[in-house]
Amino acid sequence: MDKAILDRFIDVYQTLNKDNLQLLDDIYHPDIQFADPLHAVNGLGSLRDYFKNLYANVLFCEFAIEDSYVTENTEGKDDTAFIYWTMHYRHPKLNKGQAISVAGHSRLKFSGEKIINHRDYFDVGAMLYRHIPVLGSAVKYIDKRASA
Repeated sequence: MDKAILDRFIDVYQTLNKDNLQLLDDIYHPDIQFADPLHAVNGLGSLRDYFKNLYANVLFCEFAIEDSYVTENTEGKDDTAFIYWTMHYRHPKLNKGQAISVAGHSRLKFSGEKIINHRDYFDVGAMLYRHIPVLGSAVKYIDKRASA
C-alpha cells in the first residue's frame, strides 16, 4: 500500500469537523463498515450521519495521531493499517465542559485506495462514563476498589 493513502487518512482526521464531513468520501469506500465500542455503522451515508451527530454534540474535537503502522498483504488481500491516537474533545454535559483526552487506536482495512473496514478501540469509561454526573462517581469508586 502506498503510504500516501494512509497519510491522506491522517490528514482528513486531523482536520475533520462538522463543516467538512464531505472529506469522509475521499477516504472511505461506499460499503464501509465502521465500528467503535459504542456503535456499528454500515455504508458511507450512515457513516456521514454518525459523524454529523457526533460533531453536533461536541464543542470541540481533535485527533492527535501519535503513530501508525502498515501491514502489506502479499496474498492479494486488503492491506491493513494501525493508527494510534489521542482524541481531545469538549462536551457541554461532560466534565463540566472541560477538555477530555482519550487514547485509542484504529485498525483500518483497505480495498484499493479506500478504507472498507474501520474499527476503533478505546476505553469508554475514560471517554464517557467517568465524566457523567453521579455515574462518574460510581465508576471511579469501582476503579478504586478494583485496584486496591
